[in-house]
Amino acid sequence: MKIIFAFCLLFVGAYCAAIFDGQLNDSWTLFKRVHKKEYATIEEETARQTIWETNVAKIRKHNLEYDLGLHTYYMKINHFGDLTHEEFKKSMNGFKVNANVDSSKNDRHIFLAPSNVAIPDTIDWRKEGYVTPVKDQGQCGSCWAFSATGSLEGQHFASTKQLVSLSEQQLVDCSTKFGNQGCGGGLMNNAFEYIKQNNGIDTEKSYPYTASDGKCRFKPESVGATDVGYIYIKEQNETDLTLALATIGPIAVAIDASHDSFQFYGGGIYNEPACSSSPDALDHGVLAVGYGNDGGKHPTDYYIVKNSWSEGWGDAGYLKMMRNYQNQCGIATMASYPLV
Repeated sequence: MKIIFAFCLLFVGAYCAAIFDGQLNDSWTLFKRVHKKEYATIEEETARQTIWETNVAKIRKHNLEYDLGLHTYYMKINHFGDLTHEEFKKSMNGFKVNANVDSSKNDRHIFLAPSNVAIPDTIDWRKEGYVTPVKDQGQCGSCWAFSATGSLEGQHFASTKQLVSLSEQQLVDCSTKFGNQGCGGGLMNNAFEYIKQNNGIDTEKSYPYTASDGKCRFKPESVGATDVGYIYIKEQNETDLTLALATIGPIAVAIDASHDSFQFYGGGIYNEPACSSSPDALDHGVLAVGYGNDGGKHPTDYYIVKNSWSEGWGDAGYLKMMRNYQNQCGIATMASYPLV
């Protein structure tokens, strides 16, 4: 028992105050099988099950409140269920606000919102062929790379009518001189600048993803897309972000995803009261692919956001985030797209 207690102190701290719920044993076994979870020792599994049960209880409480109309979104257990929130943030949220961006300042142009343009009430670029399937960054803080490739994939499609999946791994391995830190985090704009100066980015097929830092293996003959710089959308301006989404295509955005409600988001329109719109709070790069309104009794505007945590997270890998609501989670604070 001393060994187990020491392990708990090391990995989960206060989580060990929880007592196993015998009724959850079958569900724990199912969780391990579905998500292919294996643990090196009995002690490790004991600690992980304690964390999992704590997360299950948290989700149940939230969803009861959701059923009572206290929340606009619900939560669900997923493959992150055996991680503490601190572990989760450390491994999955890799947007680095303070990364070196000096190399890209010369190509920073502000989006000029078109005037007298009627935009649709809803837009979903997935239906127009601009968006590749949901990807999985794994245990690597490379969200910034997926956000960047997603926006470039959309702009490349707009230009060529060819949807090409691009290599996040190349950005992880090769763009460190532009301020990015591979699995340690980075910025989408640094990635756009790297692609410009490198004369392109390889296809996903030719340079597949490994979820780890590696040696640069760029092959000029395998380039799938290029850019000539990027456009920055006016900070904290949701009107311009919506206009850009309506007229340009998918937009690379950064958000505050530091809350456990985001770790277990399952569906509905995400509205986290504790979210911040400050640039310093942004910690996760994602892709805005559209917007709409739920048309309910109390109509709510939302953005459609593509994540890079597999289809097992959220709504088949996607999120609806509250729109026109005080820049929820900073979605309009640092938004951009590449020029092709």
